[in-house]
Amino acid sequence: MGIAENLNRVRKEIAQATTAAHRLPDAVKLIAVSKTKPIADVRAAMEAGQVDFGENKVQEMVEKQAAIPQAQWHMIGSLQRNKVKYIVPFVHLIHSIDDERLLAEVDRQGQLHGRIVNCLLQINISDEDQKGGFTESEAEVLLSQIQKFPNVCILGLMGMAAFTDDLTIVQAQFERLAKAKASFQKWNGPQVQLTELSMGMSGDFETAINAGSTMVRIGGSIFGTR
Repeated sequence: MGIAENLNRVRKEIAQATTAAHRLPDAVKLIAVSKTKPIADVRAAMEAGQVDFGENKVQEMVEKQAAIPQAQWHMIGSLQRNKVKYIVPFVHLIHSIDDERLLAEVDRQGQLHGRIVNCLLQINISDEDQKGGFTESEAEVLLSQIQKFPNVCILGLMGMAAFTDDLTIVQAQFERLAKAKASFQKWNGPQVQLTELSMGMSGDFETAINAGSTMVRIGGSIFGTR
């Protein structure tokens, strides 16, 4: 099947999972993970109505944005501080803020470019060192001091479940992220608007939607694998 057909199938699966979770039909946004895929594939997805695309490499994201500026570009991978300056002028949402120093650099670049940068805090819900991210207590401290970073807005949280076939473990980790989001609502204000939960990928997005995800990051099911 082609990209348009794959997109339609994935959208139907998301809609079915959303209905099964007794949530509103538009409660979940699809982020099409276009990393490593050619610009032609992104164009094909856009022609099929897809707007939001996720990338994990800054150089690749910059090149694709220059070719397709009308797309909404999401940084979903680990982000180095020295590369923040390249994406701040256009990035729609940074999902992977996993360190206060990174947030400080995003804030600095946001000030230089005269814009408020929308971000998610990455929470390490699997407790795996290689995943990165804040603990819930670290994130709460950061939210309590968010006024130090006037050029960022925290829209929610992101998390990645453990790589396991045991969906009960995955479900518990996604529920942990949803619980953190609920507990952080007290920090809501001009710079904290906790509406988003970015969790769930091709293998576990139904579980994530059932736990409250508002953004699922799916690539292989749309573009195929290499």
